[in-house]
Amino acid sequence: MGDAGSVTEGVLADLREEGEALDRLVAGLDAEAWARPTPAPRWSIAHQIAHLAWTDEQVLKAATDEAAFRDDSQAALASPGTFVDEGAEAGAALPPARLLERWRAGRAEVLRVLGELPQGRRVPWYGPAMSAASMATARIMETWAHGEDVAGALGATREPTERLRHVVRIGVRARDFAYAVRGQQPPGEPFRVELEGPDGQLWVHGPEDAAQRVTGDAVGFCLLVTQRIHRDDADVRAQGADAQHWLEIAQAFAGPPGEGRARREARR
Repeated sequence: MGDAGSVTEGVLADLREEGEALDRLVAGLDAEAWARPTPAPRWSIAHQIAHLAWTDEQVLKAATDEAAFRDDSQAALASPGTFVDEGAEAGAALPPARLLERWRAGRAEVLRVLGELPQGRRVPWYGPAMSAASMATARIMETWAHGEDVAGALGATREPTERLRHVVRIGVRARDFAYAVRGQQPPGEPFRVELEGPDGQLWVHGPEDAAQRVTGDAVGFCLLVTQRIHRDDADVRAQGADAQHWLEIAQAFAGPPGEGRARREARR
């Protein structure tokens, strides 16, 4: 198999592991725990898993029935502020065992379908169309981010893994989308991003001589671009006005800008 196929296989393996890690957190929960509120306003643990299940189903539709997906995405554009919550609400109303079964089945099917997509095929999405590897990367990002909310609700501590390099990558690649979704013009020049991974390794993106730079902790960057932490609470530094503004609006996910999270002091 060629390099592109090897990359896709590696990302799909990481997606499988990320899903299994979150599954271990929720598999033994009782109904009361499923209803526990998470750091996301108005969302319980059930809402978090329901959203992942719903999004997996949208991925499958986009990959196997583009016409149906385009119809759905047009409906979503008509209610951009509510369609995500509506999908989560419907899933969260299911009995926990049924919701867990739905999520597991969808995860398995996403892995199968993305693994069988022809090389070069791009899948439509709510942002730019994506290759199989990029779509799998986006699913890793979402699974990790919503897993952080679930862990927060349970008071659990999750050790960061090498899989966060995917979240860093999509966060960097989504830079211009964060501007566009807010009706702003993105900077013309690339940024340099240098982040320290969980084991001390350096993850680097962009030209070495870039004037605009972002440095710091990879976990903090991942929390920031998934809007799980306020900018003031992230151990991430910007050099340059453009880099600073990007960190204030960064989002790794498709769709409209999120509400973000309050400063830690404001939550006390």
